[in-house]
Amino acid sequence: MFAILKTTVLTLVVIFSTATAWAADFSKEDIKQLALEAILENPEILTQAIAILQQREEQAQAAGASVALERYRDQLERDPNAPVLGNPDGDVTVVEFFDYNCPYCKRAAESVRTLIETDGNIRLVYREWPILSEGSIFAARAALAAREQGKYEEMHWALMSLPRADENSVLFTARKLGLDMEKLQKDMKAPEIEAHIVLSSELTQALGFNGTPSFVIGNELIPGAVPLEQLQEYVKAAREE
Repeated sequence: MFAILKTTVLTLVVIFSTATAWAADFSKEDIKQLALEAILENPEILTQAIAILQQREEQAQAAGASVALERYRDQLERDPNAPVLGNPDGDVTVVEFFDYNCPYCKRAAESVRTLIETDGNIRLVYREWPILSEGSIFAARAALAAREQGKYEEMHWALMSLPRADENSVLFTARKLGLDMEKLQKDMKAPEIEAHIVLSSELTQALGFNGTPSFVIGNELIPGAVPLEQLQEYVKAAREE
């Protein structure tokens, strides 16, 4: 807010400096004082100016995100190095960025699971984005490595159900699911896994996401957890595009 206020005052200073024929008769400090007096006498000017600046900033961000979405859509939806759940040939692709230690991701997990179980025409692309802890990174690597044993989906839901994902709990879960532990830990070091995580970070930066979970459905960028009904509305809108 301070940055916006400062920008607003500077904008008014420029207006006073350039739009008045008598500006040359005043010093820079005089013009600043006039701008501040105008704000004090008409505080609604400040409110309106802030609203305009915020609106312009939001519009610029939205435009940038839209361009980034089209630029990276293929990587988002068709990356062969990303796990796909649901129907691989579905008519709508839902992309989710998540972290196994994110409580909001755990809350969203049930909605996402219900979505793909009740709508048989959705491709769910998972992007592991472990940003909360070292345990998150270990969990993401283990889940991605489980692909080599055909157990990514089982591992994913099991890790999502953990109170906290760390090395001990992740390895315990993997053993419980019957994974070959020696192979799993070897596969966790594969370059494909590092590449997946790095790309997730690059994509979120390009799209302007700053937390988990975050979704891409059709042309919509959706930060944060949303209820099942809202996910279904986004899917419906994507089908109508």
